[in-house]
Amino acid sequence: QVQLVESGGGLVQTGGSLRLSCAASGRTFSNVDMTWFRQAPGRERVFVSFISRNGANTMYTDSVKGRFTISRDNAKNTVYLQMNSLKPDDTAVYFCATGPRTSVYSNDYQYWGQGTQVTVSS
Repeated sequence: QVQLVESGGGLVQTGGSLRLSCAASGRTFSNVDMTWFRQAPGRERVFVSFISRNGANTMYTDSVKGRFTISRDNAKNTVYLQMNSLKPDDTAVYFCATGPRTSVYSNDYQYWGQGTQVTVSS
């Protein structure tokens, strides 16, 4: 079992920044890859970013490249998503997820947090 808790969402103006956190417990954090997804109202949950268990490998969806940065602190069992130059299209509920399989498809993930709302005003 893995428990995930996101935090850090909020309301921000276009061009602003937020840092999301996802705190994990229940399994050795350094043994799991971590992924961020987001879900806008009325839309599917989509891949945002991935980080490997040791932090050496990362991946981003094209729409956030150059603006978002994923990182992790295995000593704190936490993964972060630094979001800069935010746009209204970034408005969504953001979820962290893990295992058993890492991919861009939400169906491959077993463990999810409850999500944190990010709203970007124009």
